Amino acid sequence: MKTNPLIHLVIINFKNFFREPGALFWSLAFPIAMAWILGIAFSGTPVKKYKILISGDSTVQKIYPKEKTANFAREVGTGTGISVVVNFESCSDKAINEALQKGVCILYIDLQNNQPVFHYDPGNQEAVNLYVMVERDIETEAGIKPFAVLGITTKGNRYIDFLITGLLAMGIMNSCVWGIGWFLIELRIKKLLRRMVATPMKKSIFILSHFIGRLLLTLFESCVLFIFAKLFFDIDITGSYIALIFVYLSGILVFGGIGLILASRTQSTNVGNGLINAVVLPMTIVSGIFFSYEGFPSWMIPVIKILPLTILADSLRAIFNEGAGLAEIWQPCAILTFLGLVFYYIGLKIFKWY
Repeated sequence: MKTNPLIHLVIINFKNFFREPGALFWSLAFPIAMAWILGIAFSGTPVKKYKILISGDSTVQKIYPKEKTANFAREVGTGTGISVVVNFESCSDKAINEALQKGVCILYIDLQNNQPVFHYDPGNQEAVNLYVMVERDIETEAGIKPFAVLGITTKGNRYIDFLITGLLAMGIMNSCVWGIGWFLIELRIKKLLRRMVATPMKKSIFILSHFIGRLLLTLFESCVLFIFAKLFFDIDITGSYIALIFVYLSGILVFGGIGLILASRTQSTNVGNGLINAVVLPMTIVSGIFFSYEGFPSWMIPVIKILPLTILADSLRAIFNEGAGLAEIWQPCAILTFLGLVFYYIGLKIFKWY
């Protein structure tokens, strides 16, 4: 019986897919594993936690007369289907400023003429929603309504300042992992690495050339993003430029090393795509690129803080928004550099030319 050519070709594609265990894992098992892990992390009653800072100890009783302590927690999202718990903390203006720069706090309250005034970035929809719920709760509890809402416009405290630095960190990761890892995988698949192994070129020189090329390209890509952010959002670098250079070099080193390890033996685009996404995707979600990782379950935060992307993003925010210098960022730079050297060493040891 003669088989239709179209059906025959479709069957061949299916057979090729199921013959490759790596492709099966990254296409089927990995998404299930990710769903399972994130399901455990966010299972149960959906509870969102926020921190609202209150300027001055005397402000607390003005907002919630029944509360006797400066720090307390309240559930303000009742009736919305989502439990929203807000931790109110009285602290100094300096502490509030630092929390805004790190993205730990998106809204704070102070007193003006004995009335609470809310401060948040109107460009941050999450902060707007939180304000609506808290304002309603205060009005119900204390019978007062804020007479003013002031937008946060100070450079370094805005949501856009938090976002741009996160995007810069994510850009370094994507540029290095995909630029080095995927490129080397393609060279191996196209049998081009076989030709290079026949030359007297050293493996270390070959890999170093990719690192230098990716270094220059990543710096160019970051400069383009920064110029755009400067022109449209007036983003500034308040810290040390020398510290920024060290952070960039250490970030490119660590993610270049990760890309090298991922590409060291991979011989399939399906497996390579899965491996790279297995590294890039989780860190993009949890490392505080688009929102603070402080909102994740408490058991996850210590793990999140040691991820390379988290260290890089926090260091960039410290330089851009907090005015950090070498004294403040030498430790994260040292950690990233050490990890990068370890990854490159392992990658060179296990690297296959064909």
